[in-house]
Amino acid sequence: MATASSHSPDPRPPLRERKKQRTREALTDAALDLFTRRGFDGVTLDELCDRVEVSKRTFFRTFASKEEVAMAPYEDLWRTFIDDLELRPASPDRPVLQALQDSVLAAMQTMDAGDWAHRLLLCTQLAGKTPAIEAHCLYFCDVTVRAALDVLHRRFSLASHDLRLRLALDILVAAFHRGLETWATRPQAATADQLATDTRAAFAAIPGILTLAAVAPADHA
Repeated sequence: MATASSHSPDPRPPLRERKKQRTREALTDAALDLFTRRGFDGVTLDELCDRVEVSKRTFFRTFASKEEVAMAPYEDLWRTFIDDLELRPASPDRPVLQALQDSVLAAMQTMDAGDWAHRLLLCTQLAGKTPAIEAHCLYFCDVTVRAALDVLHRRFSLASHDLRLRLALDILVAAFHRGLETWATRPQAATADQLATDTRAAFAAIPGILTLAAVAPADHA
């Protein structure tokens, strides 16, 4: 009589999903390489697709635009942040801003420590000198903040119109960007661990904002 298989289920995603992920990574790597060497406007979508040997139809099933593929490592982090926020347990002793910070740092830990950090460095450098990518980043930040507001409203019974929630998210994003800027200025140490360290330093500076005094310069006359 046949017995049931004792093999454990394959933990990997289905083959189709793995192929889609490989195509996504190939497009991201090719785009960041080409954009870095030749400039964002110096690379056509046809050239990018030819480099990866995929059709434009495949590209648009994966990304909405050249800007989106350029910012894929950044967007992956914030989408993972939203996923973590969805699952993070509520705690009455944990301020919302602290919970948001925890989710950002947890998202970093789930990213691929090697390739992802390098890709993030390249897209951060591109955004700093490419208005179209920077504008896309601002748009994506707004979409992410709205998604986070929805999660906080649904999961933690917080009013989505509460000004404090929006300010907490704005402060979170601003502090992360300051940490990201610091990290990107030292590419020799551009690792995921170093990014987490620089992000924590930026988060730690937040409480001091409220006590920062404007001191007039001493009179040297």
